[in-house]
Amino acid sequence: MKIPSTLASVGKSPDSGRAKSVGQRPAPAAAAPTDQVELSTLSARLQEAGAALDDTPVADAAHVAQIKQAIADGKFQIVPERIANGLLRSVRDLLASGK
Repeated sequence: MKIPSTLASVGKSPDSGRAKSVGQRPAPAAAAPTDQVELSTLSARLQEAGAALDDTPVADAAHVAQIKQAIADGKFQIVPERIANGLLRSVRDLLASGK
């Protein structure tokens, strides 16, 4: 199907793709000193919980070091059945939770 040339240029201007200058706009007025923002108690609790999570390590560094050393020593054993069972358990958990 051929697109007519009149439709091909719809929405395009000669300077499309170029950054537009906003230097000529007046600066916005400063906020009035009476403006306030209040957070709900739930929001404050979520911020506290998020800050607590930032301090929690994602992985056990000592366990990771043990695994790295076992791999380097050639002693780390991969058990495919254990991996498959873990994946299946994760999928069952996700399906059961309705996600």
